[in-house]
Amino acid sequence: MRMHCRILFVTLLVCLSLGSVAWCADEVAVLRAGTARVDITPEKPVQMAGYASRKDLSTCVHDPLSTRVLAFEADGKRLVLISMDIIGFYEGTAEYLREALLAEYNLKPSELFLCAIHTHSAPSPTINKDRGHPNNVEYTEKLRGDLIEAVGQALGRMQPAEVGVGVGSCPVGSNRRELRIDKAGESSIVLGRNPKGPTDKEVLVMKVNGPDGTPLAVAFDYATHATCLGPGNYAISGDVLGLAEQFVERILGIGVIAPAFAGASGNIDPWFRVLPEFNTEPGWVPEPVLLGTFLGTEVVHIYRAIGTTATPSRIATALVVLDLPTKPSDSLAQGGASTRPFVVTVARLGDVAFVGLGGEVLTEIGLAIKAGSPCKHTFIITHCNGAAGYLAPAELHVEGGYEVRSSRFAPQAAAVVVRESIRLLHDL
Repeated sequence: MRMHCRILFVTLLVCLSLGSVAWCADEVAVLRAGTARVDITPEKPVQMAGYASRKDLSTCVHDPLSTRVLAFEADGKRLVLISMDIIGFYEGTAEYLREALLAEYNLKPSELFLCAIHTHSAPSPTINKDRGHPNNVEYTEKLRGDLIEAVGQALGRMQPAEVGVGVGSCPVGSNRRELRIDKAGESSIVLGRNPKGPTDKEVLVMKVNGPDGTPLAVAFDYATHATCLGPGNYAISGDVLGLAEQFVERILGIGVIAPAFAGASGNIDPWFRVLPEFNTEPGWVPEPVLLGTFLGTEVVHIYRAIGTTATPSRIATALVVLDLPTKPSDSLAQGGASTRPFVVTVARLGDVAFVGLGGEVLTEIGLAIKAGSPCKHTFIITHCNGAAGYLAPAELHVEGGYEVRSSRFAPQAAAVVVRESIRLLHDL
């Protein structure tokens, strides 16, 4: 009898011990989130990005530029999402900025999504003192410090959080690969407006709330270039995506950040594109403001309709550098090298996926990754952790056009990115 009681007592102790371990594990795995927003508006005139024909320095600021950080932590794993109101990370600036953040906060490379909204009305980041304008070099050096500050603020504000995801749609983006036929009957693909061409109209919104339901962040993903303004514009602006961020933050109030992420939009422009300036005609709503407000309004509608939030306790991340095949002409120019690197970063937060693509990816590629994703919701984020240039699907190489001519990758490269992105998500 005593032996039987002793066995029961030991068994009870083991069960209580296991229960305690499980309880502690749950405590560690609670999702926490932190946010930050830092102003990165240039203080001096700068060379602006995106158009080779634009030579002069900026003349004014129409609306401010920001870096927005949304950081998550669960069970010892972190995910840091950064949205910057700049064009991208060319000429080695991705490595320059990422290395500082990885070292400062002991992040794994896969835990950091350094992303740009691709506005063409912002400074050209550069660390090249020989070719870059001194004001731009100074701006980029300051940008590094601003990023370190912003990420530090977000990581220092971690608190228990809940997330919810909603989906909507918006027609602001239009396929820009317009077919034209000249007088001789010859056809060509030009940059224009192709309303019947493929687009990804989905607006994907993630709501992040604090433990008492206080809104912390409204992250959104939409596929469009931020090129409502063209090379004739010399006013600093976030353009469509930046103005949408600002609208959402004004509506939702102080303390809420609204980081935007540019979806697969290499061949998608705003409905009104490359305009010379902000139209100040009395009674006129400038097109970038109109389209940014339209998109921002949809984001707010989606946000307000998200009724269910959850606390996913698992974060998983991965990063690979793919060696993609290049065009024969590019291989010759590179002394016989037949591949170029392309960065793919993926993460899962519960059943939400993030796919960061280090280039200017056409919309068909993003749609293919979404279709093959094992997750219910997939954020496709371009201009993330690299700047490899245009990547077009194989079928468009037959048609040609600006994106195909500009791309340094062979037709089969896009299929590799789609396959590997989906594989990584399944592995996670």
